Amino acid sequence: MKAAVFQAQNALTLDDVPKPSPRPGEVVIRLQAAALNHRDLWILSGHYAGLKFPVIPGSDGAGIVCEVGAGVDPSWIDREVIVNPALDWGHHERAQEPRFNILGMPRDGTLAEYVAVPASALAPKPAHLTWEEAAALPLAGLTAYRAVFVRARLQAHEKVLITGIGAGTALFCLQFALAVGAVPFVTSSSPQKLDKAHLLGARHGALYNVSSWAKEFGEHYGPFDVIIDSAGGPGLGDLLDLAANGGRLVVFGATRGNPHEVAMRKVFWKQLSILGTTMGSPSDFAAMSELVTARAIHPIVSQVFPLDDVAGAFDVLARGAQFGKIVVRL
Repeated sequence: MKAAVFQAQNALTLDDVPKPSPRPGEVVIRLQAAALNHRDLWILSGHYAGLKFPVIPGSDGAGIVCEVGAGVDPSWIDREVIVNPALDWGHHERAQEPRFNILGMPRDGTLAEYVAVPASALAPKPAHLTWEEAAALPLAGLTAYRAVFVRARLQAHEKVLITGIGAGTALFCLQFALAVGAVPFVTSSSPQKLDKAHLLGARHGALYNVSSWAKEFGEHYGPFDVIIDSAGGPGLGDLLDLAANGGRLVVFGATRGNPHEVAMRKVFWKQLSILGTTMGSPSDFAAMSELVTARAIHPIVSQVFPLDDVAGAFDVLARGAQFGKIVVRL
């Protein structure tokens, strides 16, 4: 089969590799589409823990079950499915256990014509989604669902600020907030992305690369009951200022690194909750899929590439030029 392979750090190739066979409890999926995540880019650039090369990357995928291993109900064959990339979560909803891992390293992932995964990771493909939309859903949708509902416990009419709009997870946060009647606001470094977010339903947006943006934005639209952030870094102080008393700040990434300092007095005086989150549990994935189906939510797909141009897909992701998910058609 044809597959994208990380041979080493910064070494992406397109190769013919053996088709996987299912182990007991596993299935093989003939993939129709896969999607990229920043995780793939960090692995390729060597900025990720537990690096393993060579490996087929990709955590998101949708396709048709074509083979089942021992102990798997054969009725799965020919079903259209999406894959939960959060493997071996563990026994507790509150957090993942040490054996938790994500599809696409160390286990070979979805940027290939076929992938073998545990049958327990399968969910029916939402019928209203195209293959490309379905492939865009799993990792970012799961991360957003847990951030918005499990950790932040966002309610109708609450004001929520979502940073870095244009990225897949941030867009799902926006769509999920709208689905439950919350009032979303967004930030970006791009005026065009703010305009697109407004068309999707964001109330207002701010350019975070403009000096004093947080003070002016807070005066006009704040404070915010919930803030969802994936950047961290020096901007964390602005988010503490923008949070309402009793507000919840949910963090699922640190693309700008660690903050230089945290004004602890703001945390305790404003009664703030700072909540970390990563991916989600199997029950989170099931609930996310149900919400997407019940509300007919369509993931935002930015661009679709053929597998032969997977390098071009990674280039767009590295430049941050996308609004939504970058999908590879298989």
